[in-house]
Order: sequence, then C-alpha cells, then structure tokens
Amino acid sequence: MRILVWHVHGGWMDSFVRGRHEYLIPTTAARDAWGLGRSGRDWPPNAIEVAPDALASEQIDAVVLQRPEEIGAVQRLTGRAPGTELPAVYLEHNTPKGEAVTSVHPLAERNDILLVHVTHFNRLIWDNGFAPTTVIEHGIPDPGERYSGDEPSIGVVVNEPVRRWRVTGTDLLPAFARVAPLDVFGMRTDLLPAALELPPRRLRICGDLPPDALHAELARRRVYLHPVRWTSLGLSLLEAMLLGMPVLALATTEAVRAVPPEAGAISTDPGELVEAARTFIHEPDEARRRGAFARRFAVERYGLDAFLRNWDEALERQVAARRHVHALSAQAPAAHRGHIVSMKGTGR
Repeated sequence: MRILVWHVHGGWMDSFVRGRHEYLIPTTAARDAWGLGRSGRDWPPNAIEVAPDALASEQIDAVVLQRPEEIGAVQRLTGRAPGTELPAVYLEHNTPKGEAVTSVHPLAERNDILLVHVTHFNRLIWDNGFAPTTVIEHGIPDPGERYSGDEPSIGVVVNEPVRRWRVTGTDLLPAFARVAPLDVFGMRTDLLPAALELPPRRLRICGDLPPDALHAELARRRVYLHPVRWTSLGLSLLEAMLLGMPVLALATTEAVRAVPPEAGAISTDPGELVEAARTFIHEPDEARRRGAFARRFAVERYGLDAFLRNWDEALERQVAARRHVHALSAQAPAAHRGHIVSMKGTGR
C-alpha cells in the first residue's frame, strides 16, 4: 500500500515506517508541524517525502490521521474525503486533557474511520462515541541489551519538565535526588536546576541526545525513573526496559500494564519508589536481575513485528471495507445509492 501519514510523533514514526509499505510524508521547506518530512531521521527509503501540493496526483491507498485538522487537510490536498472516499484510520497518541473520563473524542461522531488507540488506557478513558475502536500497542525497534549500570545514578528522560511540571512529576524529583544523583535527558531540561534549586552534584543535565547516543548514555545509569502522572505511555520507558534497565514508575495510566513489579518497582506511593531506588543504587546485582526481567517482558509485549502486523491488519480491513461499500454502491440502482452512503452515519 501507499500510505499518507504526517510526521507528528517521531518515536512512533520510527517504528511505523519500518513496515512493508510506502509511506508518503508531507514535507515543506519550513519543516514545520505540517511538513516535517523525514527530518534527518534514519528511516528506510520507503519513507518518502512528498510536497503537499503534489498529493493530488499521488496514488494513495489509505491515510493515517493523527490530528482532527488533518481530515480537512486531506480532502483539500487530495480531493478525497477520509472515510467516505479514502480509507482512513485515526491514531490517538494521547490521553484526554481536562475532564478525562468525560472527554469526548473528536472522532466520536464518525463511524467510517477506525479509531486506533496506542494503549488500552486511552481507549478506556476517552468517550469514543460511535467510532469503531481498536488498540494497537507500541512496537519499538530493539536498541539491544546495553545495560551496565556502572554509574550509581538515576536516569530520567523528559521533555519540557518545567512547563509541564506536575504532569511529568517534576515536583517529585527532589525526593529521588536525595537518594542518588539525577541524570536528566530531554528537551528544555536546562531550566530544571533553577526550578528545583538542586546543586549540580544532585542534578546533572545531560541534554537532548539523538536516540543511539541516548541509549548508550542511559544504559550506564543504575536505574530508570518514570515519574509521569498523566501520559499515554512514554516510549523512553519502554526503551529503558529494552536496554535491560530496572525501572521505577508511578502506577498511573498504561504503566500498570507496561511495567510488571518484577521489572523494578511500580506504585502510586512515591515513597515506595524512593525506597526501591535506594535498594537498586546500593545493590547492583538486584538492579541487574530486575533489568533482565524488564527486557524479557518488553521484547515479548512491545516487539516491532507484532506492531507492524497489527497495523497491516487494521489498514487492510479499512481498505477492504471501503471497497465493499464502493462495490455495493456501484451495483445498486441509482435511486438507492444515496441510501447506501447515508447508512454509514447512523446509530452507535
């Protein structure tokens, strides 16, 4: 298939474009949110940059939508309406903002576009309305077992921890810094020292590194901390597990499925996680044993093969469903064709 998909979430795209299809990625000179293209990432050659104004002449078999605005953008750029004229799925990366359990999904009134959630928690919390839904869990390219844990510190990967504060659990970090130095990676982490008022020996800012360099550095840390209160599921957490690191995580959102207790520690009590951090810092053999379990679990649940296979099946179902509706419409008498199309928008 030839699949139209915007580069919205780099970590997810790293996995998605490793399938057997051609992936048409809108690209503009500005490389903005509507035209990031490959952005220099090491993707296979079947991830193809395409100018938005050239999409109308491209063969497109399906589209993966990720933002509500893309529905109108696809119709404007291709001349085909997603769902009714072009097979479409909508990928929901995020948990709701605001009133979580009463948040109505933007696709809730559509039953012609498959709504794909990246976690079971996301599907549970969103009000999905009429939309047909499924869950395709993350699949991660295996960075390999690199864990050494030689550095008796706590690794953290977080983007914009000062702006997002309680969402990312930034306020919890000082308690862990009393156990061992925090080595923090990610975007805008340079603002942390002033915000947390921690000395350099307790808080070390390691910068926003490219994936391979991040994996190499992170694997040297004794334990990985995931203090996020509200998120879909941080891919850095899964990557840490694949590296063979023991992990500490708040038992919120999808982490309760992603992190078995044997992989480190998971709790809604930060104090329990602080004590687990203390144990792993002082008992490297126990940390290594937990990390080995974390890796085995992550390889089994979040492997790339199952992820790509599940996406193939979802896209093929949408393409087949669209062909079926088209065939019915072509066979029906002209007086009844409008009825066939209108049936798609009725009922839960």
